[in-house]
Amino acid sequence: MKSGFIALAGRPNAGKSTLINNLVQEKIAIVSDKPQTTRSEIRGILTREEGQIIFTDTPGIHKAKYRLGDRMNKQAVDVLQGVDVIYLVTDGSVPYSKGDAYVLNIVKNAGLPVFLILNKVDKMPREKIMENLISWKERYDFAEYFPLSAKFDRSFEDLITTTFRYLPEGELLYPAEIVSDGAENFRIAEIIREKVLECTEEEIPHAAAVKIENKEFRKGACYIQAVILVEKKSQKGIMIGKQGSMLKKIGSLARKDIEKLLGRKVFLELFVRVEDEWRSRDARITEYGYGGYGSEYE
Repeated sequence: MKSGFIALAGRPNAGKSTLINNLVQEKIAIVSDKPQTTRSEIRGILTREEGQIIFTDTPGIHKAKYRLGDRMNKQAVDVLQGVDVIYLVTDGSVPYSKGDAYVLNIVKNAGLPVFLILNKVDKMPREKIMENLISWKERYDFAEYFPLSAKFDRSFEDLITTTFRYLPEGELLYPAEIVSDGAENFRIAEIIREKVLECTEEEIPHAAAVKIENKEFRKGACYIQAVILVEKKSQKGIMIGKQGSMLKKIGSLARKDIEKLLGRKVFLELFVRVEDEWRSRDARITEYGYGGYGSEYE
């Protein structure tokens, strides 16, 4: 039996979260088309007869503008030090850039087997896929190459089988029925934040955080009170919407996904609060479970 850790590294919007969700066949990481959606390390666990693979989704490495971004970048790099294999997930449909070069240099220096995951091939003609693979091979001699579509492919059997070959012998590190070690409150908060990302535009998505204030299980149902934090009064007004319309929309969408997660009826009450410049304050970043604290946040 084999077991080990895989880190998914790459730039924002490369498709890491979509890939990890499909590898473990459960939604454990939120997904949106907004950059920097993932703010903390998230683990997905795949258990088979051959053993166990622990996939770690990391924040996209980017040019940080706030302390939150610095924390996210540091965590993404730190995760690479404790794994057996790195998946470098790239968006093959966009041109190679300085950001790609920066991330490639980081994974090269980790001294580990690196798989190139050329993602979003559904957006590329066949000849372009081959050109892309050749150009990446010229930059670095990767251990393995996998062109795929994390969004549309239904089977990643070749990737999983190959990954097992690179892992050390070892026992299961988690119970076989576990698919994520993320704390429940953090997963609920992330579901709500995903709906914020989905429903809002402009500066709101990046300025928003979510914290679970209270959660109670009573008579087969779960009662949750959560606060959405923004940085400006103007953002609060947008988040609430006319006669509370935006907040109701976010709550309705989130409730459905939370019920799937918990397997029971959910009553969700949302509030909005202004927290000035929280993205620049370490204490607040930690309190809200970002930059390395998603697994512990309750």
